[in-house]
Amino acid sequence: MESRITFKYKFSPDYNPLYINGAYGGVNESGDIVVNFYLERHCLPNTEEYAIKENQLMKLSNEPTDLNSSWLRFVQNGIVMNLHTAKNIVQWLQQKIADVENLQSVTEITNEKKTAE
Repeated sequence: MESRITFKYKFSPDYNPLYINGAYGGVNESGDIVVNFYLERHCLPNTEEYAIKENQLMKLSNEPTDLNSSWLRFVQNGIVMNLHTAKNIVQWLQQKIADVENLQSVTEITNEKKTAE
């Protein structure tokens, strides 16, 4: 006899998917894997000062002054998981990566056929 189980998903009222482009973490003293996700981008100025001369803006300064060499890693969320869960997530991610790669291959072949016609 086949047995079944149904999972229902309940979303938090403040559920909001976020874009990330990096992660930082490690293993804690309990042996759990800690991952903090971040969005990396150039820093934005806290303030900028401009002069107005002949109806044109001329930038005088900004704070901080090292914006061209500064990057921000904005950490908004993270996860803590055990080894078993981490392995399951790796397996799931590998399948999703393969799905995307297969889709990209099909799209490339379709585009090549359209170009040849």
